[in-house]
Amino acid sequence: MKWAKSIVRELWGLFVDDGAFALAIVIWLAIAWLVLPTFMPAAPWAGVALFLGLALILLENVWPRARE
Repeated sequence: MKWAKSIVRELWGLFVDDGAFALAIVIWLAIAWLVLPTFMPAAPWAGVALFLGLALILLENVWPRARE
């Protein structure tokens, strides 16, 4: 059964390198799905807000590593 655990860990590592980064993206997508349609009923602005949120998450994740 050890081999199955190893396979799952390897598959997880292929798609998720940084757990906090992935969690932040999932949380932002949930917020965008639940909250943005009520505050921004016009589709183009909701898309811009979704993009900006994801871009900020990416910058927040990359910035500390860029300083090294």
